[in-house]
Amino acid sequence: MTGLFAPLPDESRMILDRLPGLIDKVFPLPERFRVGLPRDVAELSRLLTSARPERGASYLGKPALLSAYLRYFLPWNIYRLSRLLTSLPLELHPNDAVNDLGAGPLTLAAALWISRPALRNIPLEFRCLDRTPAVLDAGKKFFAALTAGTDCPWMVRTIKGDVRRNGRLSVEIRGKPATLSAAVNVYNELFWDFSPGDTDELERFTEGQARLLSSLTDSQGSVLVVEPGIPRSGEFISLLRFLLMEEGRYPTAPCTHNDSCPMPGGRTENRHGTGRKERWCHFAFDTEDAPKELHKLSAAAHIPKERAVLSFLLAGPVLSQRPINLVTNNPEKKDAQKAQKKHEKIRVISDVFHVGDGKDPGAYSWGRYGCGEHGLILVAGSKAALEETPSGALEEIALNGARDGKSGAFVAVKKRNST
Repeated sequence: MTGLFAPLPDESRMILDRLPGLIDKVFPLPERFRVGLPRDVAELSRLLTSARPERGASYLGKPALLSAYLRYFLPWNIYRLSRLLTSLPLELHPNDAVNDLGAGPLTLAAALWISRPALRNIPLEFRCLDRTPAVLDAGKKFFAALTAGTDCPWMVRTIKGDVRRNGRLSVEIRGKPATLSAAVNVYNELFWDFSPGDTDELERFTEGQARLLSSLTDSQGSVLVVEPGIPRSGEFISLLRFLLMEEGRYPTAPCTHNDSCPMPGGRTENRHGTGRKERWCHFAFDTEDAPKELHKLSAAAHIPKERAVLSFLLAGPVLSQRPINLVTNNPEKKDAQKAQKKHEKIRVISDVFHVGDGKDPGAYSWGRYGCGEHGLILVAGSKAALEETPSGALEEIALNGARDGKSGAFVAVKKRNST
């Protein structure tokens, strides 16, 4: 079993534990303002979610909100990204360039430094683009403190600018094409006010962004996009995956194949036929190993984080022809008989949910959705067996040839581990 969120190395955990103290040292907060910090964190959280129309374009230019962002959202974002980057198949070599679109306070650079120790000794160029100079300046101070005393060979260049909805940048990023172009928590800021049912608008937007990301990236490089694990982000990620394949860039992670996405974020009938719900690609992991001080601030702001959730896509180099899957999009090759494989690689995605009516004592009663070469797969079994598998795990389970009557997914039955 291979997971997306491997445990952090001990050294990385130690650095993360020191983040709250380091941020306080770099950005001292007078005691009279510290009392109101939980309130400021809660207000910023509101502006980032339910009250988006109330905030201005440069809301982080306000000192109180910037302070809340640096003390709460910055370390949480670094933690969440570090857990992903620890085992993500990224390849960076000496003198490679990284484009960081919507860089904020250099969250990506900090997370890479913390989670990938092997990169700390090689020269890399980071081009960090953001529309708010105060945030970039804060990020430079923070990153300098994070890497102090290490003779860091990374060159960080900050650029005032932003990503536009038309698939262009407001400024030019000069230099050679990047080996990695990344956008972390950027696109939900741009499509949040699109009409929920207007898929054409989202598709036009995503097409422009796919072309932009690919054009900024070397033909042998990769594109990484990370968004909050909400349904609209999952729909965007699924569209982006398809449109990057149109650019010749095929998914490297989390996908197990390059056929159609079986979890595109559209609305589907729920398991009981009593309504409709959305099924989208997203992953969750427990945050028990996050810094204790960060958990305390979260509790004080009344927004505890017991789990971190995200949707993401890593797309690889431009290929002249489509990679060959064992299974194609031809429905005839996805029939029940040919779904009885011994080694179907399944990326486990959803939480555990109840299935069946309980009338058949021999039937499975719990399930989790997963993604494999045959498309959508229902991994079924006992609750205990399914809870042994974390979100994002890649398991090899035989399909039994059956299809789930509600979702149409092929069924793979998971047994409990013997150890």
